[in-house]
Amino acid sequence: MNNTNLKILFAGGGSGGHIYPLIAVIEEIKKIAAANNLSLELSYMGPKDEFNNLLLGVGDLKIIPIFGAKVRRYFSFANLLDGPKFVISIFQAILKTFWLMPDVTFSKGGTGGFPVVFASWFFRIPVIIHESDAIPGVTNLLSAKFSKRVAVSFEKASQYFDQQKTAWVGSPIRSDLDEFRMDQNSAKEQLQFNPEEPLLLILGGSQGSTRLNEFLITNLADLIKDTQILHQAGSANFNEAKKLSRAALSETTLQEEIKHRYQIVPFLENDLKYALTAADLIVSRAGSGTIFEIAAFGKPAILIPLQESANDHQKMNAFEFTKNGGGVVIEEENLLPHIFLNQIQTLLKDKNSLSRMAIASKRFYKTGAAKSIAEEILKLSQ
Repeated sequence: MNNTNLKILFAGGGSGGHIYPLIAVIEEIKKIAAANNLSLELSYMGPKDEFNNLLLGVGDLKIIPIFGAKVRRYFSFANLLDGPKFVISIFQAILKTFWLMPDVTFSKGGTGGFPVVFASWFFRIPVIIHESDAIPGVTNLLSAKFSKRVAVSFEKASQYFDQQKTAWVGSPIRSDLDEFRMDQNSAKEQLQFNPEEPLLLILGGSQGSTRLNEFLITNLADLIKDTQILHQAGSANFNEAKKLSRAALSETTLQEEIKHRYQIVPFLENDLKYALTAADLIVSRAGSGTIFEIAAFGKPAILIPLQESANDHQKMNAFEFTKNGGGVVIEEENLLPHIFLNQIQTLLKDKNSLSRMAIASKRFYKTGAAKSIAEEILKLSQ
């Protein structure tokens, strides 16, 4: 590597699923740079939102705000607002990229991703993008036309891009998850659960899921008879979900020690590694980042795809994960109490099935994604 002072620009945002992989790649770039005595100038350009704040914990990363506007393939009144914002964001990105002039740009897609990719292409700056989902979003389909390299999480997604510049690498996950090791019983104790009893982990996503929360709480009294529960309700929905869960438990005749089997939290940031280690079974939406985190820990999962996800990508993510046996899919229209409860009770009682699913889940995980992308970014910067 000849260039000892590298300027790298990162882009993409709109959800934790876009930001956390960026953080994972940045961590790997820093490791490689330290080993090769490289000086880095790292910048992020994207919308200023609650997920943007996650990047504030990344040291030596300059945050450059631009408008975030969603690109849609269908008519929506939101386009009346997002259309002008999108045009403005293009000019913002061109101006700010000119002043920064990075050696290479890496985009995760999402809101704010395409303007930065286009601006980089305009100034002949090499671009690499990463697509998280089994079916690419419109931002990355557009961005790919202006990119030198395309990396994908799901092998299925490769078919949507130019094969000559596309690589199936998996999904980058943070090193604090990827490198974490602890036995399951110790992880349960760390979270104040009984190591002798099964633990069901409910993940609604970084923003939570109102319908998933409500469904779980409605059936809470039946669920905690068979298992302990750790419930990530999402920051946006936490207060309401906590109030509803307290009301649901207060109306039951269950003993107090059984009621204490249930814990609800807004978001598992630092404790996610313990939760994923401790869980015997996970119930989750089917965002790509969450699926690969589940697979990294080799956990069986019941996936409930979000109906409103663009291009039905969550459903396709879920089926890609489960087709080799790592879990089961319950579509939202089939999310009925007797189906849901029976599925959980059956799996928790069948240790052999859980073990087979865990092996398949771990096999789905593709190691080294963050490192592979980091190495390609540094190669393109030369």
